[in-house]
Amino acid sequence: MKLLYSFLICGLFCLIAELILDNTKLTPGHITSLFVFFGAFLSFIGVYEPLVNICGAGANLPIISFGNLLYQGAIKYNNLGIIGIFKGLLIYVSAGISATIVFSFIFALIVKTKK
Repeated sequence: MKLLYSFLICGLFCLIAELILDNTKLTPGHITSLFVFFGAFLSFIGVYEPLVNICGAGANLPIISFGNLLYQGAIKYNNLGIIGIFKGLLIYVSAGISATIVFSFIFALIVKTKK
């Protein structure tokens, strides 16, 4: 059942993004930023963690989870001041950013671009 919920939630996030893209003048970059904001907002109001418990990877894979990670990192280390908030942001998202850089480099070596 968790697999079905995961598929439905991730598909719902993609559907929302596609509807925004098709019906507004927002670019994919705007929509990505909007989803990061909404991920942080859902985490702030306490909705995102129960969603992750129900759906698992369906809520952790889309870009919306990046906002959740940013919020969780900032909150965990906010007692250390501005340096603590920055530390929390880096600790929570460094693995994802590092993986993105490494895999992008590998795919850039493999795939030929059209000229």
